[in-house]
Amino acid sequence: MRIRSDFWVQAYLRRCAIEGASAVLQRRGAAEAGAIFVKIDRLDGSAALYGPAPQSEVDAAERRFTRLHSADWIDAKHADERLKREISFDVDLWIIEVEDKLGRSFLDEAL
Repeated sequence: MRIRSDFWVQAYLRRCAIEGASAVLQRRGAAEAGAIFVKIDRLDGSAALYGPAPQSEVDAAERRFTRLHSADWIDAKHADERLKREISFDVDLWIIEVEDKLGRSFLDEAL
């Protein structure tokens, strides 16, 4: 059984705070099962965008993420544009923005 999205988001925000990164909830989605997207902003104009890993790559009970672009870092504006497109497909998604000069995500990534 997978943990609810709202519980996962609260735990993730706490984890970021403990690690010294500023994280804010930009958009609240469906509490039970809304997809979660995380934007990592390095505060230099570059960002990384993470979204749910394909179900074929993870156990149903796990919440794993994958980078949504091939480059290590993209322009922060491109990340915002991608998030707008994602919202047009799924209005129940969550968006978290993390500001960390080191670019740490604190996410479990699918390999």
